[in-house]
Amino acid sequence: MKSIQGRYVGLIAALCLFSASAVAEESKHEQDHGHGEHGASGPACTGFGPQTPRDIDSPKGENKRVFTMAPDYKEMNLCNIHFHKNAEHKAKDYSIHAEGEHGADGGYQCNISKELSKAELAVTAKPVCKSEHGELKPGDTIEVHWVHSSCDVKPGKGLESCSSAACANPELRVESQVFTLVNDPKALDFNTLSYDGKVVNGFHQANAIPGNTGKPVQFLGSTTGPKWSDQTCSPMQVTWSVRPQCAKVDINSVAKWCEKNVFEEDHAHGVRKLVDNPKLLSEIKK
Repeated sequence: MKSIQGRYVGLIAALCLFSASAVAEESKHEQDHGHGEHGASGPACTGFGPQTPRDIDSPKGENKRVFTMAPDYKEMNLCNIHFHKNAEHKAKDYSIHAEGEHGADGGYQCNISKELSKAELAVTAKPVCKSEHGELKPGDTIEVHWVHSSCDVKPGKGLESCSSAACANPELRVESQVFTLVNDPKALDFNTLSYDGKVVNGFHQANAIPGNTGKPVQFLGSTTGPKWSDQTCSPMQVTWSVRPQCAKVDINSVAKWCEKNVFEEDHAHGVRKLVDNPKLLSEIKK
């Protein structure tokens, strides 16, 4: 049998272990830059657990394949941070639909992104988080995912950092925040939301996670990313905690983070089309 590290190399968007074969498949997808089944049509998949992303303002869900919610993130180890271009989830404050590459679904933008000043939208001195799929610009929206594991692990690159030989099947929780990128040094510094070795009560923690953007909406879901669709469901299991309001972050600080971070992240990932079929969603209990 291959080692855990061998099975999981390069895996970024996958957020929870379900089986070794499923994780290996998703790892290969991530190495291929996250392209997948945009615009797929046909009958919805059956037999899978609840899927993600979703409209967090709609609590309806009929999927009965439930699992136990992961502990509070403060009782888990931060294992990975990454972000997606545009919000994968939808909420009142980020509800502007964004057309993606080649007309495919591109997620959602913060409503405040249409009300920014000329100064906030000023062009940056150099490209930001550039990749073969484009770069980030002032006015863009990103959704950041802080991934936490029940394993005794340190933060690092991909899902291999969320498990270990002694803990191959962890509980995972994702704390999520949507941001509008602005060219403004007075806005949030993204690096203050990253990881610099902070340990609290024995657990690795981010420097900070926004606490003033509304009460997080918690629910059971799955992996996100453009590989998955209503017809190609993710088998992964993830506890989600999604904040309902947008915040502004300085794009220059994001650029600095992309240049060097312990997670080896240097670009924004793609999004999965919003899941609105109630049979594929868990019920949000408020």
